[in-house]
Amino acid sequence: MSLSGKTVIVTGGASGIGAVYSAALVREGAVVYIADITDGTSLEAELSQGEPGRAIFVRTDVGDEESVRALVGTVITEHGRIDVLINNAALFATLEPTPYDQIDLALWDRVMRVNLAGAFLLCKHVGPHMAARGAGRIVNIGSGTSIKGHPGMLHYAASKGAITALTRTLARELGEHGVVVNMLSPGFTLSDTVVKDNPGLVDVARAGVATRSIHRDMYPDDLVGALLFLASEASGGFLTGQTLLVDGGQLNT
Repeated sequence: MSLSGKTVIVTGGASGIGAVYSAALVREGAVVYIADITDGTSLEAELSQGEPGRAIFVRTDVGDEESVRALVGTVITEHGRIDVLINNAALFATLEPTPYDQIDLALWDRVMRVNLAGAFLLCKHVGPHMAARGAGRIVNIGSGTSIKGHPGMLHYAASKGAITALTRTLARELGEHGVVVNMLSPGFTLSDTVVKDNPGLVDVARAGVATRSIHRDMYPDDLVGALLFLASEASGGFLTGQTLLVDGGQLNT
């Protein structure tokens, strides 16, 4: 599943699960643009030493079209192409479980702006470059919450449900241009950010561990194999519009 020489964008790639994705892609030889509103300069330095690939941090607000346009322009100017887009940026770790009728509209809009509009904007500006080259891979990060429902997390689950529709529709629009679009959907994952920022959410979400076929907590490294499969030539050029659910067998698809 080598990605040697490939140019990859990872949104939200500076911390949490995104940082694990970035590190894995660099280890496989990719030039990884870490697009995040969180400072990723230290991660850039760390991942650019002694690895086959390298990391480049570009501060980006995925919910702002001009910021996304600037990111894509930078990548094209510096490397001439974008081979893989990983739409990972999302608001989750800081969200407190809240009953549906108590979710503030401003928070709802912010979640949709980052989680859904962010993915749309990256696809809007990256897709044409991939289509012009006749090749490319887009991996949208979904969530098992949109399949099973998650009380108290309606805003997040709804945003990820919309990512499913975005993935399936874009797969049809971009397929004729040689671009494949798939979705990786994790189960609840104990990333460093969610453990640090939201222990209350951890307590609620971990209750589902007992319903998994594999009875243990899930960690970011559990997602790496599936991510590399979808991002690399290992998945071929005929797999598109699909969801790969990685959750220890909690849900069967």
